[in-house]
Amino acid sequence: MKLLLVRHATAVPRGTPGVSDDERPLTPEGEAEFRVAARGLARIARRPDVLLTSPLPRARVTAEIAARAFKHVGPRIEPALAHESVDGVLAALKTHPPGATVALVGHEPVLSAVLARLLGASQGERFALEKGGAALVDLPDGPEAAGQLIWFLQVRVLKAVEGTSFAVLHAGGPPTATRFSNPLPDR
Repeated sequence: MKLLLVRHATAVPRGTPGVSDDERPLTPEGEAEFRVAARGLARIARRPDVLLTSPLPRARVTAEIAARAFKHVGPRIEPALAHESVDGVLAALKTHPPGATVALVGHEPVLSAVLARLLGASQGERFALEKGGAALVDLPDGPEAAGQLIWFLQVRVLKAVEGTSFAVLHAGGPPTATRFSNPLPDR
């Protein structure tokens, strides 16, 4: 299994008058920034077989933007991503086939806690994703066993990938030089 973790894009601040924390939307700037980052993400990560998202608006809209960038995948609500339940998220992952690529769009601190658990680390805060950032983990034995971090990228790096030429690292294989005027083929 490959696991792609994505933190929601920039939302209106906590404490914004008239907006509860659970209802905070993305800012227009956050949406625009993540549209570019999502295109970069789609160039370096294979299209997920399933895209699970927190039901909260800021994550749901981020997942919709990612889905458009990846094409042919629609977001599905996963309540465990909203309720800071690492065990709930891992249980949801176990329902997918071992060879699947699963994307999660959610919030901190649950994403970093999931990442830490999957890497066998004790301190999730060391793996905190910035808003719009992403990480890819290889889980050859599924979410029950330790995985290997393939990459961990900030939103500014994902934005920079848009239209850039560089080497792509494929898990288990040598780097492949690729010009990204055309996206990688779907599998």
